[in-house]
Amino acid sequence: MSESNPTTHFGFREVAEDEKATLVRDVFDSVASRYDLMNDLMSMGVHRLWKATFLDMLRPRPDMRLLDVGGGTGDIAFGFLERGGGRVEVCDINHEMLAVGRDRGLDQGVLDNITWTTGNAETLPIADSSVDAYTIAFCIRNVTRIPMALQEARRVLKPGGRFLCLEFSAVTVPGLKQLYDTYSFNLLPRVGQAVTGDGDSYQYLVESIRQFPDQETFATMIAEAGLEQVKYRNLSGGIAAIHTAWRL
Repeated sequence: MSESNPTTHFGFREVAEDEKATLVRDVFDSVASRYDLMNDLMSMGVHRLWKATFLDMLRPRPDMRLLDVGGGTGDIAFGFLERGGGRVEVCDINHEMLAVGRDRGLDQGVLDNITWTTGNAETLPIADSSVDAYTIAFCIRNVTRIPMALQEARRVLKPGGRFLCLEFSAVTVPGLKQLYDTYSFNLLPRVGQAVTGDGDSYQYLVESIRQFPDQETFATMIAEAGLEQVKYRNLSGGIAAIHTAWRL
């Protein structure tokens, strides 16, 4: 396509940039009510341990204001509050995911110190320099323009604020990589179809992981967005990774 109509990837397909957000929204509309099951299937349940590690690294405090981007169903937000965090705003582009999170909050009696906002990671409806921490878990690989989302993360963070991203990444253990690829491409879409009736969404999610930059490349992108002291920690042999940085 021409420069006036640039393209990007949607899984292994090439699509117009201005179409991707709608396509991604359709995927998560489809799986919103089964999102926890989806993550259990994709990670064989290990995502719960990864999120616990993620929150340990965040170190919530009563005076901390957190912005959790793409966290519609509330896992990170609820964990933040349970660990003594101050106030959290969940921002997600997907209405269905936010509805699931709100319902979970009502069911758990979590009504205070949490707000739910519809917004795009590339153009956050959040004031400059207004949050102490920015988290994004299993979301950024679905963003159309990742550099813009990273620049937005820097914009909304206060000086001294912290950035943390949990995402599927590049497996670093050769033997594990072969097993993981076999599971991902051959079994996961079939299991997704059998359990949820939506194999296509799981196929996209598997492909989106392979399109996401590896650990070093993503670390460079974070630094290019103006965040500093970028580090990452591999989880489960690189199946997932946590990237951290600071706005100084």
